[in-house]
Amino acid sequence: MWKTRVVAVMLGAASFMAQTHAEAQQRPAQQSVQWQLQVVSDGQQIDAFDGTTTVGQARTDTHHHVVTHNVGCKDAPGGSIDLLRTLTVSPLQASATEVTLTIEAQETIEEPGARETDTGCKLPPQPRRVAASHPGLTVPDGQWVTWTIVDKNPTLVYRVKASLATQP
Repeated sequence: MWKTRVVAVMLGAASFMAQTHAEAQQRPAQQSVQWQLQVVSDGQQIDAFDGTTTVGQARTDTHHHVVTHNVGCKDAPGGSIDLLRTLTVSPLQASATEVTLTIEAQETIEEPGARETDTGCKLPPQPRRVAASHPGLTVPDGQWVTWTIVDKNPTLVYRVKASLATQP
């Protein structure tokens, strides 16, 4: 009697494994997107990000760039600012012709212009926090698309390129 039960359990397990294997083969592979993002300030590229991310997933990267300015009446180094930039990129959809990305950005930038005390001594630039979100940036396959984050003082533009990642 117990042999009959063991055989039944083994047949059930074999059937389950075959069904699971067949379903796995029928499911399409997860699509991945290769993307590049260039940060351009006043016409000059100042940073770049890239990655390969699965559709429906997100990737977050943070870059630091510490800047030290000469300050005071003796022009001494000081007034360091961490120009922190954090981007989260998430592909929403991807096809052979276009990719749609969600992009979340948080930046610390410097206010332009030299500042001085009443007596003419230099002050460091003031940091400014910028946050931007694009819920669905559509990028034609392999082409650059621009997204303006700040339109002046300074201009800040993201250039984005994306395409389906080639499957091995």
